[in-house]
Amino acid sequence: MTDDTIDFAAQARLVSQLAARTADEQLDAPTPCETYAVRHLLGHLVGLAAAFQHTARKDLGPMTSGAPDAAVPDVEPGWRAELDQNLRGMAEAWHEPAAWEGETQAGGVTLPAAVAGRFALNELVLHGWDLARATGQEYTPDAAALGVSYALLAPLAEGPDRLPVFGPPVAVAADAPLLDQVVALSGRRPEWAPPGTQGT
Repeated sequence: MTDDTIDFAAQARLVSQLAARTADEQLDAPTPCETYAVRHLLGHLVGLAAAFQHTARKDLGPMTSGAPDAAVPDVEPGWRAELDQNLRGMAEAWHEPAAWEGETQAGGVTLPAAVAGRFALNELVLHGWDLARATGQEYTPDAAALGVSYALLAPLAEGPDRLPVFGPPVAVAADAPLLDQVVALSGRRPEWAPPGTQGT
């Protein structure tokens, strides 16, 4: 493995476990992503885990060239097994050293493969938090993955390079836990909880 290669396995497994423990009755619950219910968040995860396999393999085409989620994603029957399979495939694809070399494409954007891999892993970190918060589950992301997210997001906190997929950074204490800092850098409120549960 090259120095730039990052292991997705632990974080992918964690997201799959969170999804497996999500009850059908929770699919319509709100999430920290304002326009998504849990079902849409899970549908997004199913799609991105599949798309980032193509990104890793430089298999450029419809899965890598289109804007992400032009329509609101949703889950279909068998989504738990599909998500688990896609997450495993994503981890396996990014485990290959060649995945991190040269350029590739994601969401219609051509970029260095090493950067694309970091964005892919960051998606699992942030959406894992989204899912855990929305469904009332404990969340301890893979420490290495969390470090990748911070290193990716911190330089983009302000200025012209900030990406439109992230909201304005949220202020947190300088000594806030690293997970809270990462969540805040993405534009999310670390204290978010489903309506009716705040302060309980």
